[in-house]
Amino acid sequence: MIRWVFKLLGNLELFISGLSLIILVAVTAVGVLMRYVLNRPFSWQEEVQLWCYVWLSFFGGSLAFKHGGHVAIEVLVEIFPKPLQRVIGVFVYLVVSLLLIYLILNGFRFVMLQWEIGRTTNVLHVPYYIVCIALPLGCLSMLISWTLYNLKGGDS
Repeated sequence: MIRWVFKLLGNLELFISGLSLIILVAVTAVGVLMRYVLNRPFSWQEEVQLWCYVWLSFFGGSLAFKHGGHVAIEVLVEIFPKPLQRVIGVFVYLVVSLLLIYLILNGFRFVMLQWEIGRTTNVLHVPYYIVCIALPLGCLSMLISWTLYNLKGGDS
């Protein structure tokens, strides 16, 4: 059951990232056509691109955590003896996890603030909390992916 949940989460990350990228590319391509060929630019293009970029960044970051795709300076760690490498690994895990927890908690506070004040986007009047919820959800997904990646031993 737990494996099924994690598999679903992995597919959800990929789905959200992929859909965001597809929409981002499509809106940009059509927007260029509308602006420079037909001389009829979309007024809402920039808003949709921003939303897609935000969602793509956070859920794509989670996929990078899952597959060990973030930049690391392994050469520096590898000069130390194995026991110290493990200590450094635990330290890095804790620092990254604490940062993600901080972003999750404050991200949810920010989303609640957007909900309470009822702020909407300028052109399409979409509630800002829909865009901003990508921060805490993406960071939560990153934390889960980071933990699973470290539990399975990183690159091994």
